[in-house]
Amino acid sequence: MRTRADIECWLTDMDGVLVKEEHPLPGAQELLDQWQSQGVEFLVLTNNSIFTPRDLSARLRASGLVVPEERIWTSALATADFLHDQMPGGSAYVIGEAGLITALHDAGFTMTDTDPDFVVVGETRSYSFEAITKAIRLIADGARFISTNPDATGPSEAGILPATGAINALITKATGRVPYIVGKPNPMMFRSALNKIGAHSEVTGMIGDRMDTDIVAGMEAGLHTVLVMTGISNAALVETYPFRPDEMLAGVHELVERTPVESELDEPHADV
Repeated sequence: MRTRADIECWLTDMDGVLVKEEHPLPGAQELLDQWQSQGVEFLVLTNNSIFTPRDLSARLRASGLVVPEERIWTSALATADFLHDQMPGGSAYVIGEAGLITALHDAGFTMTDTDPDFVVVGETRSYSFEAITKAIRLIADGARFISTNPDATGPSEAGILPATGAINALITKATGRVPYIVGKPNPMMFRSALNKIGAHSEVTGMIGDRMDTDIVAGMEAGLHTVLVMTGISNAALVETYPFRPDEMLAGVHELVERTPVESELDEPHADV
């Protein structure tokens, strides 16, 4: 049976694992530093397709967490990678922001609203009736329907917001077509991340805070799964699922290795 000692590479979710409400979680920076100092291959994954890795790296740095942009893998990048494999040099009509558009451009895709090969729906804060209507008509005319992620809502300071999954549902209702979703919980996103760092599933771990995305996708991709309780999950919630993570931890701080000096300080000493 595979254990944590067998793991050579890591994938980790971002929100609820490394950061929460724009603040680093305990042990997050120490774990990233540990991986980098030990030469461990890793990627930080997010279903957020709004921002480019450079944008996300800058936002994380402003929050106090240093993550190099080349260590960030978004649903936008995974979607662009998937579409490049499906149809190199294809065309797409995009509902989304810079993160998705940039990823598709970098993958060699052309953006067009005239007879595109694909309609790609991602996260955006400026959905428009006209853009959604255009997407519906293009899909009805034969364009393939792709989405970056299935998340129906997202958080904001004022409360929940409709997210990609809600727009997917609207388009599906109008067209009768269901999108192929590349991001979590599709293990496709994990496989593309593994390819990015040249890792094998047998020696890779996945850290997440959600049973319904991170853990199920990690399990289906053949990864060692670690659920942390710093996001939305708790022990009672885990019991409602028919599968289990390989490990359940209070947070990523439990994955940080103590130095010999720290271990010695923690040892009880007899009075002289």
